Amino acid sequence: MTALEERFEMAVALAAEAGAMAMQMRAGIAPTLKGPQDWVTEADGAVERFLSERLAAAFPADGFQGEEGGIARGGRLRWVVDPIDGTANYMRGLSRFCVSVACFEDRTPLIGVIVAPALGETFAARRGGGATLNGAPIRAADTAELDRAVIEVGWSHRRPNSTFLALCEQMLGRGATLRMGGSGAVGLTDVAAGRVDGYVELHINLWDVAAGLVVLAEAGACVSPFLDGEGPRAGNPILACAPGLADALSALTGLGAVRSD
Repeated sequence: MTALEERFEMAVALAAEAGAMAMQMRAGIAPTLKGPQDWVTEADGAVERFLSERLAAAFPADGFQGEEGGIARGGRLRWVVDPIDGTANYMRGLSRFCVSVACFEDRTPLIGVIVAPALGETFAARRGGGATLNGAPIRAADTAELDRAVIEVGWSHRRPNSTFLALCEQMLGRGATLRMGGSGAVGLTDVAAGRVDGYVELHINLWDVAAGLVVLAEAGACVSPFLDGEGPRAGNPILACAPGLADALSALTGLGAVRSD
């Protein structure tokens, strides 16, 4: 077994355990606000600590970065974790939330695992190994016309509401159907699985997209260059979509989306 395969198997196992932990902790949580509509619960911290400790024990030379604790350890290989993406959904008893676990080598994403425990779904991918949903291969949709497309949009308080609304109006004007799901990571997996045709957010952080970048690439989706510039540190916009919509959505959003394979 190669080092990448070993880490991939560990990521799948730990993400499943972390998802089960999140489900067990959901009753009786006391959420607090970090910023506008930016919720955190005791479960976020507990799940992140669990993943950090288990990954450090298995791969002591690897680095670790989590949403709640920042960069805890440096290393050539670095784990990037969002303990609960979609915390607002999680704390309200809704199903669209997930645990996201990724492994990077410098700026290259190698492994992505996203477990949505309330949905009973595990998305997993490693570089060059394809992408799966509960063990079955997945591919992005073959949709090629915006007036047949379903696009998920993510809102961020880091960009003006007027800019967000203008983008929505442009896509609606081209005939697209829009939706909001409350979890960027789950939204990206829906693109990878062909359930929706695109995902757009004008600002999103690395931990929200880290695992999704691998799943999307291995599923044949087109993705904007999120990791360019200060993306890994400060976040960037993201566009992920079916290949047939890349030109149209790139023109509308100003975000170039290309296939990585």
